[in-house]
Amino acid sequence: MAAAAMCLPHSLSPPFQATRRRPAPPSCLHSERGVSFDPGSAFYRSDSAAGRDLAVLAATLHRRHGRLDPSAPFLCLDAMCGCGVRALRYLAQAGADFVWANDASEALRPVIVANLSRFERGSPPAEAGRRRWVVSHNDATRLLAERYLRREYFDVIDVDSFGGDAAYVRAALLALKIGGLLYLTSTDWRSARGYGSRSSLSSYGAYVRPMPYPNEVGLRMVIGGAAREAALLGFHIRPVFSYFAYHGPIYRVMVQLCNGKDNDTSNYGFITHCKSCGQSQTFGFDELGQISCGCTDRTVGPLWTGPLHDASFLTEMLSLADEWGWAYTSENVTLEKLLSTMIEESDPRLPPGYIRLDEISRRAKINSPPLGTLINSLRKEGFSACRSHIGTNVIKTNCPISSCIDVAREIRNLR
Repeated sequence: MAAAAMCLPHSLSPPFQATRRRPAPPSCLHSERGVSFDPGSAFYRSDSAAGRDLAVLAATLHRRHGRLDPSAPFLCLDAMCGCGVRALRYLAQAGADFVWANDASEALRPVIVANLSRFERGSPPAEAGRRRWVVSHNDATRLLAERYLRREYFDVIDVDSFGGDAAYVRAALLALKIGGLLYLTSTDWRSARGYGSRSSLSSYGAYVRPMPYPNEVGLRMVIGGAAREAALLGFHIRPVFSYFAYHGPIYRVMVQLCNGKDNDTSNYGFITHCKSCGQSQTFGFDELGQISCGCTDRTVGPLWTGPLHDASFLTEMLSLADEWGWAYTSENVTLEKLLSTMIEESDPRLPPGYIRLDEISRRAKINSPPLGTLINSLRKEGFSACRSHIGTNVIKTNCPISSCIDVAREIRNLR
């Protein structure tokens, strides 16, 4: 099991040792938040910069005050590093003492080494002889398993996989320190949208069918899969943040590994949606016999049904983004707007899912009311309501859809 024990970088086996001679840094073709790199022939998306921003902010806060042993070296592992931009940013921006950059393709080694050498050449003279990173080319599961067997545990593990990442979750949890952060990525949109129910069941342990809010279901599917794997190992996880990006589409989840099993299953269960009345509900395992509706039900799960984010942690991330000048400067996504919306989404009163404005207007037989006006009206009625970072022109609320229709009609002076 993962524990506080670790081996420092000098224990790495010879095949992965960094050589003394470094190739000259490549010509600068790209830059993210002031960090220059060359993607070379590796797959690279500038649209994903916001996901890397969030990872760096979270890792920095974890390094500063989230670890059980603040005096220990801060270690990061990028299991599928591509060109190495995430590994580079963990070094240059998150303050990692050591980063392990791994990619299965050995053809990318010159690109990765050259990009990480750029950081090394910019280090202060006092740190010039200090080893800060290593590059390897292994299957991610094998690499993570070897780290666990060698008792080399990391504070942050980043698994940026193409497709689903479920196959790597257990090995990643084993190689993670207690209290560490695991950043998972999935592009398995077919499972999230209910087009690959068998795949979602085998990969994440959840049977998913088409729902009106598939992208949120995708995030909950990934968190639920991680929660299940952690429980099998005798741990539990806590979501730090969940981020959906339309390009891809991409589902990203940052979770924290917590010691001991959590016998409370209130955040792990089933979601139902009724096509006829438009209402969604959440059910736990002890309530399965109560799933009923006067019309046709659609049930998905089991998956994560609790809050998608930790509001206090996100508030600190927003403060740090503002401190660094990232909050209002856009690298495709404005972090102030994104994080503020995610903080509102963290309200524990909000159930899973969201309601589309056009669904409300269709059922109410009116023109759609302004989104902000509807949210404010629902709040005045005593309900929790906010926008969603996952979808445009939608609301997250604990108000039944029938009451949303009444409020919308009242706004249009039709009630």
